[in-house]
Formats: sequence, structure tokens, C-alpha cells
Amino acid sequence: MILPLLAADDVPRIVVPAPNQVSFGRVVARLPRGTHRVVLLVDGKAVARRSSVGRRRITVRYQLPRRDATLRILAIDSAGGRTRSSPIGPVFGLPAPAAPKPAGSRRHNALTRAIRRHLSSFSGTSGFYVRDLATGAGASWNATARFPAGSTLKLALALEALRVSDGAPPANSRLRGRLESMILDSNNIDTNELAVMIAGSTSAASARVNALMSRIGMTNSDLFGGYLVDDLERATRGLTTAAGIPHEPPRLPPAIPLQTIDQPQLGRGKHTTAADLARLFSAIHLAAGGRGPLAKHYRGEITPAEVRYLLFLLTHTRDRGAKLEGLIPGASVAHKAGWISTARHDAGIVYWKGGAFVASVMTWNANGVGVASDTLAAKIARTTLTTFRG
Repeated sequence: MILPLLAADDVPRIVVPAPNQVSFGRVVARLPRGTHRVVLLVDGKAVARRSSVGRRRITVRYQLPRRDATLRILAIDSAGGRTRSSPIGPVFGLPAPAAPKPAGSRRHNALTRAIRRHLSSFSGTSGFYVRDLATGAGASWNATARFPAGSTLKLALALEALRVSDGAPPANSRLRGRLESMILDSNNIDTNELAVMIAGSTSAASARVNALMSRIGMTNSDLFGGYLVDDLERATRGLTTAAGIPHEPPRLPPAIPLQTIDQPQLGRGKHTTAADLARLFSAIHLAAGGRGPLAKHYRGEITPAEVRYLLFLLTHTRDRGAKLEGLIPGASVAHKAGWISTARHDAGIVYWKGGAFVASVMTWNANGVGVASDTLAAKIARTTLTTFRG
């Protein structure tokens, strides 16, 4: 028997989230007329139920697993008839307590002392900035010192690419391929091609990105043109390796200090600071909920859906950079690392069941960097998480 095709209004449809996005547990669905109950299915398993009599649109809240999952909505009418939505996935679940909301800045003295003890493990110049994205509590050291940026500012280039595109780039599009290669694999060839695609040249894209960073408060950062491509990238074209501060209520003194204690002697080139990278990630986190400086300055150009897609990519990076996630089991990390021979950094957001914090760790040594940078980043992330859990 051939079943009749159902009209669009006769089947449920998940509106939020979309595939390849993160979700803080809010699922919005459009329902067919006559729906009495809805069931949320995660990977085929019923996990939440809601009455929906007389509603065409419904929100179901459920803590999604901190991994890729597939969602469906089951609509049930008064006679027990059932229709299912198309599957939506992959969706990466983030903890509901971490849902974006503005926070201030206040110094956490105990955390500051605890992290400062780790700095001696790195023989060179370092800087860090950490802040709880709900309470504003945090710590810093040498946070406004300028370091070579490496690949960290590719994240700002991704924002500019999303700004000039109409929503997240379509699957299998050239723009999406270049964007995902840049974020997931930190590929320099595709980074430069993306810059040319959106602005005509790497220098023009750099100027646009610098303007964006300036508008959200990143006053010590410069993308400075394109990225150098090594022979291996040319030969294989394969994998390489690899916030503004939100609108705040009146601050509780003292704020997290922004100081330059020591910094490398740099000529012209790509550079940024621990504080600026923290501003960038804080702004992205808030924009996922339609808040903060990106939402204020780029409303309609950089949308919450696009930012949730970008966060999805950042939870799936395949880089070999310094690891915020190295020693923190049970947490999810959306991050972007960057390095050259003398500098090694990692910055991102650590999501755990009680909330989220931004962390930026930068290291430099004229004689070269290595495992000690990774160890320092992991120690700072673990100490921060342990303190906030307590």
C-alpha cells in the first residue's frame, strides 16, 4: 500500500536547534494542528514529554548529552495518532546552567593565588585570563601583554565570514569547506582562500577583521594579513594541526586586573593578548543567546544560529595545540589553539555541568616552546574548574 504524502503542516518540525549546532537544552518545535502531546526523542530514546493542547509551537527543555546526538519530535493527537519530525543532528549538548547571560568582572583572590603557583612550571613569558561566565569571578596575570597570535585569530576571521554570509554556509559549499578546514584543522591554505573569498584579498580581510575586533573591545590584536603556508601543506593540502567584554552591570571591586608584566619584543605581525582572546570567546558565548557586543553591533549580520554553529565547530577542533582540556574529565571545551616555533597558546570556553568559564593561556620562549606550554594550560584549566566546582 502506498501511504499518502503528508503536507508540511501535518508533521512536526524542529525549529531550534539546527544540525551542526550546540544546544543548551532548549528545543523549539512547530506542531501540526490537533497535537495533544509531544515527546522529545534523543538518539531514538524518549527523554521528555509535554502536553501541547491547542499549541502550534512548543519549547521542550532537556539536558542533552555532552556529545553529538540526533533529535526528533513525536507529535500525538487526541486519537493516539503519531507523526515524527525529520531527524535533526548532529547536535552537541552543552549544560543548561551555562546558557548565555551577562556577567561582570571581579577578582577571585584564592584562584589568583592558586594559578600563580603554576606559572613557574613554564620557563619563558606567559599570560593568562580566566573568568566564570555566570558570576564574573576570575583571575589573570600579564593579561594585556602582546604575544604572537598564531592561529588564534582565525576565530575572528570565522566571525567575519559568517557576518558576510547569509546564515551558516550551506553543506558542501566552498565557503563552508574552507571555514571548517580553518577551524577544525587550522589549515593555512584554506584560511587564506577563505579570506580572499570574503574580501578579495588577505589584506582586505585582515582590515575587516581588525575592525570587528576593535568594535567588540579587542584593542590589542592585529590579524596582519594572511598566513604562511609550509611545503607540507602545499604538497598534501591536508590536515595541519591544530572576549568584547559583555555588557556588564556595575562591577564589584576589585575587577580582574588587566596588566602587562612582561612581554616578548615583537616587530610588526599577528599579535593578541590573553585578555583579548578571552573577550572574543566571551562575546561568542553571549552571542549564542543573542546577547553581548556581537549581538549589539552586528544584529542581523551575526545571528545566534550562526554562532551556535561556530561553537559546534570549536567543540570538534582537531588541533595539536596547548590543551585546556587535557586534565579536566567530564567537561566539554570549545577552543582554538595557535602556535609558532616560539609561541604556543590555547583559548576557549570550558563547559561543565555547573556552568562555564572562559580561559586564555599564552606562552612564549625565544628558544622554542613545547610540552611545558600544554602542561601549563591544562593546569590552569583544571585549577579553575576545581575552584568553581568548590
